[in-house]
Amino acid sequence: MPAYLVIHPRGQKKDDVLLEADDLTLVIHDGWAIFSDSHGVCLAVPSGQGASIQRVDQQPEDRAEGA
Repeated sequence: MPAYLVIHPRGQKKDDVLLEADDLTLVIHDGWAIFSDSHGVCLAVPSGQGASIQRVDQQPEDRAEGA
C-alpha cells in the first residue's frame, strides 16, 4: 500500500501528515505535489511551502528480496 509522509518546516507550525491508501498516487504538476485516490484529490502541497515528502511504505520489490 503506498504511503507518504509530508513533513512541514518547523517554523510553519503545521502538523506532519501521513497519507496511505491502496490506490494513492502522487503527481507533481506546476509546482504542486498532488495526492489523489479513487475519490479524487486528497491533498495538494505547493512547492513554495518547503515541505518534504518521503515515501514510507515498503516497495513490492523490497518485500520480494526480504522473503
